[in-house]
Amino acid sequence: MKKWIMVILATLFITLAFAPAAFAESAPPADFKIGSFTQVDAAAHTATFVSSETGEAMTVAIDESIKAEDIKLDDKAMVSFSNTDGAEAATEITPMFLGLTRDKLIALLIVGLIGGLLSGFIGSGGAFVLTPAMMSLGAPGAVAVASNMCHKFPKAMVGAYKRFRYGQVDVKLGLVLAASSIVGVQVGFQIQKWILDSWGSAGSDLYVSFVFVIILLVVGLFVFKDAMTMSKGDVKAKTPKLALRLQKIKLPPMIHFKKADVVISAWVTFPVGFFTGLLAATIAVGGFVGVPGMVYVIGATAMVASATELLIAFVMGMWGSVQWAMAGLVDVRLVLIILSTSLVGVQLGALGTTYVKDYTIKLVMGTVMVIVAVSRGVKIPVYLDHLGIMTLDKSLASALDAVSFWALIAALLTAGGIISAAMVKGIVRSRIEEREAAAAGSA
Repeated sequence: MKKWIMVILATLFITLAFAPAAFAESAPPADFKIGSFTQVDAAAHTATFVSSETGEAMTVAIDESIKAEDIKLDDKAMVSFSNTDGAEAATEITPMFLGLTRDKLIALLIVGLIGGLLSGFIGSGGAFVLTPAMMSLGAPGAVAVASNMCHKFPKAMVGAYKRFRYGQVDVKLGLVLAASSIVGVQVGFQIQKWILDSWGSAGSDLYVSFVFVIILLVVGLFVFKDAMTMSKGDVKAKTPKLALRLQKIKLPPMIHFKKADVVISAWVTFPVGFFTGLLAATIAVGGFVGVPGMVYVIGATAMVASATELLIAFVMGMWGSVQWAMAGLVDVRLVLIILSTSLVGVQLGALGTTYVKDYTIKLVMGTVMVIVAVSRGVKIPVYLDHLGIMTLDKSLASALDAVSFWALIAALLTAGGIISAAMVKGIVRSRIEEREAAAAGSA
């Protein structure tokens, strides 16, 4: 088990620290700005661009790969520029806000509901479903990350309070990890901003998908394997061997977490919180590292870890939202639409934890992670094509888009199905036990 944990931590460090630098070596830096186009001269292939940050208007050339008629005037966009012979030229234009059709609105409401259900049930915020879902519907990666983080902290607050009332949240553990997660958020925000400045929106999409695939597969397969082992017979949850070894490290300050029933050095908790915040800021997902980290590194039960993660998500989500909002990348429409149904889902998910066994939470988490990893993985060649790193046939690109979309739908249906079935089974079992107890008492 120790080797698996070391693989996870090493993967996180290498991916988040060195992958951006590796990408940068194969492409020239791009000057990235957010703003809108007010005029387009199709004949001269130039346009007037107004920066949202400074309000300055400038005339720029339009790259030959961009059709003048495709540029929507007065719509906010993320634009990458190159400077050739002293002249600015727009090389990539990505609309900031996706067009909200009726179908997309319904899809976002459903995604929000299931994301909330996952959030309340497994404590990861459901963000590993929501970020890919928004990207699949047309939102740029950076906007999906920013909007997801902005929506999750009020939802996490509701879920944390709900599960606190059930006696599942370790407040001290949550606050300690939240402190180090804020450090990770700051570092992650700078990484995502650097990628946008260097590679533009396509680079951000590629980076988000790449990290999703690596982390989801490593963590998801490990958690799923653990859940399947626990589900066989009456196997009880045991404190992982790595956590037991780390608990023996007596490096001050030592902290006693009452609800988690753990005494451990604060230095052991720091990397768990740091990497949780780092991932939350770069891809809006930290829970699938935070929850396993609390289980396998610190030694908390899956029930306490999934509940405590909601408290951490609230603190770092609020902090990260301020950072992303100041960068102008939050789509308030997406935030409010998803939040409207996820607040309902998070309460249903939290209720469901009172009727299921510990391994069911791990089973749901592992299963959905693997499916979402497939959804993001098939999109990587498409983003490489957008960046000019490889050439992809249009029919193949469309096929990969379809596979990505339907894999995501499968993840949503799987999550909703497993959680709903577990809740119904648990409720029925609970009522049968109540009737049997009442009958025994009256006899």
